[in-house]
Amino acid sequence: MKRVRRRSLWQEAQRFLAGGVNSPVRAFQAVGEEPLFVSRARGAYLFDERGRRYIDYIQGWGPAILGHAHPAVMAAIRQQLQQGLAFGLPTAVETALAREIAAALPSIEQLRFTSSGTEACMSAIRLARGVTGRTKIVKFEGGYHGHGDGFLVKAGSGMATFGLASSAGVPKAVADETIVLPYNNVPVVHEALERLGSSVACVIVEPVAANMGVVAPEPGFLSMLRQVTKQQQILLIFDEVITGFRLAYGGAQTVFKVRPDLTILGKIIGGGLPCGAFGGPRALMSRLAPTGDVYQAGTLSGHPLAMAAGLATLRWLKAHPPYALLAARTRRLVDGLRRIAADSKMPVQVQASGSLWTAFFARRPVTGWATARQASTERYAQWFRCLRREGVLLPPSQFEACFVGVAHTDGLVDATMHAARAAFRAMA
Repeated sequence: MKRVRRRSLWQEAQRFLAGGVNSPVRAFQAVGEEPLFVSRARGAYLFDERGRRYIDYIQGWGPAILGHAHPAVMAAIRQQLQQGLAFGLPTAVETALAREIAAALPSIEQLRFTSSGTEACMSAIRLARGVTGRTKIVKFEGGYHGHGDGFLVKAGSGMATFGLASSAGVPKAVADETIVLPYNNVPVVHEALERLGSSVACVIVEPVAANMGVVAPEPGFLSMLRQVTKQQQILLIFDEVITGFRLAYGGAQTVFKVRPDLTILGKIIGGGLPCGAFGGPRALMSRLAPTGDVYQAGTLSGHPLAMAAGLATLRWLKAHPPYALLAARTRRLVDGLRRIAADSKMPVQVQASGSLWTAFFARRPVTGWATARQASTERYAQWFRCLRREGVLLPPSQFEACFVGVAHTDGLVDATMHAARAAFRAMA
């Protein structure tokens, strides 16, 4: 009966939703399974419509750093809910959250909220073009900055999952404005930016790549970007939708001590509700309408529920900094998975940065998209299926990050390693 129920949910979804889902990776095509339909989530656990419980390393794709349905966040949402929903006018909670973010990130004096990270990236690119008077942008192979037309060139995340280098519907003239360079390749990137600098409005980069799986920056890579962009009067944009308030309270830029011109935020700052933001120095942000000549708007931007949830999340993180504990717990999990893989004689690279990690089924470390795409997606899919049977849920794609949060206890790390050992045995 439960099997029939799941089949009927998927069949009904395919009848009314394009592809049966509202974001492609949720279709589970890359792991050869039908989608898992969620009924509820609590802490580090997720429950499907059949009542099965999983240790969840998707965590809403990043925002649930405190765990699902955290009491402080839920209380803030309930309190705000009593006041109403969308007003289309300013609220005090918008300013309160903006003040908290600006205090945490030295690169931000002012910001603008949006309804998604994609929208924030698109808006930041427009601002960069408006400020510099240039049209070209630079991104990196395997980097994902949302589904804006100019970003869907050699992109990561869902684009990598489906093996697409670009997307139908993106005009060639738009794609031609995007220059794609290899992530972590210091000499190639340095030479290209010096040669092309006069035509480039901005360089946008994930300071820690997390949309081709987790790939940390090589020493000197980010500082080189900062140096050469300053020399060429190019704006440097850090896409910290994933890393912001996850690697540290001030984001990856405080960890690596590199200050960008503009920063993109999302996920954690909305506490699990739709939210994005972009921000930087007052001199740049003042170019946005209504004070400047670069237009950007959004009916649901700064939605009161998202602002309240985000503010509660950031205040909890500030009062109870979990970052050292999360990094240590992630290292313990990663070290354990490496040992188990080695014992199983399985060629696996388990990579991590802070509380982000990915297992690549590859024989050598992954340093960029060229090495990431050599990983075996078939073996990852097999591992995903085996772990799911053991009650552990990973992202349904080799090219996504796994997330460790406050709710992932040492006991759950042990349970994950036990499940991984059983999964590797089943794969042998």
